[in-house]
Amino acid sequence: MTIVNTNHEQTQPATTEPPVLASGSMLERTFKITQRGSTVKREIRGGIVTFFTMAYIVVLNPLILGGFSPDAAPVDVAGNFLPAAAVGAATGLTAGLLTIVFGLVANLPFGLAAGLGINSFLAVSVIGDVTWPEAMGLVLLNGIVIVIFALTGARTAIFRAIPKDLKAAITVGIGLFITFIGFVDSGFVTRTPAGPPVQLGTDGSISAFPTIVFVIGVVLMGGLVARKVQGGLLIGIIATTILAVVAEKILRIGAASEANPGGWHLNVPELSGQILSIPDFSIVGQFDMFGAFSRIGPLAATMLVFTLVFTNFFDAMGTMTGLAKSANVSRKDGTFPRIKSAFVVEGMGAVFGGMTSTSSNTVYVDSAAGIGEGARTGLASVVTGMLFLGAMFLTPLTSVVPIEVAASALVVVGTMMAGQIRAINFKRFSVGMPAFLTLVTMPLTYSIANGIGVGFISWVLINSLAGRGSKIHPLMWVVSAGFLVYFARGPISLLLGA
Repeated sequence: MTIVNTNHEQTQPATTEPPVLASGSMLERTFKITQRGSTVKREIRGGIVTFFTMAYIVVLNPLILGGFSPDAAPVDVAGNFLPAAAVGAATGLTAGLLTIVFGLVANLPFGLAAGLGINSFLAVSVIGDVTWPEAMGLVLLNGIVIVIFALTGARTAIFRAIPKDLKAAITVGIGLFITFIGFVDSGFVTRTPAGPPVQLGTDGSISAFPTIVFVIGVVLMGGLVARKVQGGLLIGIIATTILAVVAEKILRIGAASEANPGGWHLNVPELSGQILSIPDFSIVGQFDMFGAFSRIGPLAATMLVFTLVFTNFFDAMGTMTGLAKSANVSRKDGTFPRIKSAFVVEGMGAVFGGMTSTSSNTVYVDSAAGIGEGARTGLASVVTGMLFLGAMFLTPLTSVVPIEVAASALVVVGTMMAGQIRAINFKRFSVGMPAFLTLVTMPLTYSIANGIGVGFISWVLINSLAGRGSKIHPLMWVVSAGFLVYFARGPISLLLGA
């Protein structure tokens, strides 16, 4: 990995807190703490705050990817599921190791963990056609592609080729997509026997107590985030889970079924009496790198990898650029110290996420909380990573949190992602329409891939018809052509006799 010369790093005004490091100490030489205007205390405090704003993923990721029985988990095409406890342990392990490595190599105060958009995409849109090991193999391949892009410098070049409005629309679309997933998983939105595709609750009203818990969770977490309470999502998850446990203890609601449609949609929130456990690493290493290509065909598997690459690529790029600016370490052109190393390690997040069956790991915008506490260097990331490793021993708690509570967090996170809509220039119709088609197609078709494809194709066609074809980057044409093949893969397969 190439490390950018530290002479290019920006320095910050001296902090009012007295420096505790000598300029020649190992920590100072490694992290340039004084040079960036920080102190060890501020870095440790910032790392702790970042952990508490991100720790919900150790609870949430197992509920999205895993479960406790085939009836209470996303089941793959072979009828298998990922045990929630194992996903929780692997999530803490992967996030911890990656965040520590990122801090040491990139020297930036960013935390990494399983990305919410991609894990939802895998659980909802991918495993119906492939097995979990095959899905994680696709995630691993996605990471390898991103690492190659980072090492060759192509990642920055490709990023500059895509219109910024379309990048923002993709982020917004993913936010709407995971919000819709939260609505469906909580029973806030259900199918109708006839008429409109969806309806509010049951027969147009909210009557099930688990759905009421979801609504309370959305309001509580949203309020905490609005008040800028550190760890607002984690606090909201814990508080709403306690409410769910108490309600189940008193009301005996039980699991949802045909006879009990108002029950908990997945796991019932009951205390088992166990809080600590030895981490279960049984799913680590359970990936099949090329199995999906033989199961669903090279074209469909390649397009899934492309979708993962594109989603990872732009989400992480935008997040890192914004966080670097918040930490006052970005340069005038938007780049930041050790950018190439940062891109490589972030790409490795997908590689290790696939290898550990935790989905692609990426930089979290929640790291802004730690930056707000004064974190400026990778020492904060090392602190955050060590706390994630400790969280591996708390995986039994995942069995207590009902999916309705997890759905509340999805809605709040979706709202955060949707905030990027302000970056879209809707005043220019040739920009606004492709962006709008991108962000509405994702939730309405329950597919990130469809949204990205519709956005690319409509951007190329509408801007060409508007007389702006010469301003379209050649890469846009190439990718749009690939999506046309992807959307027509059914007839093409028939023509080829596949």
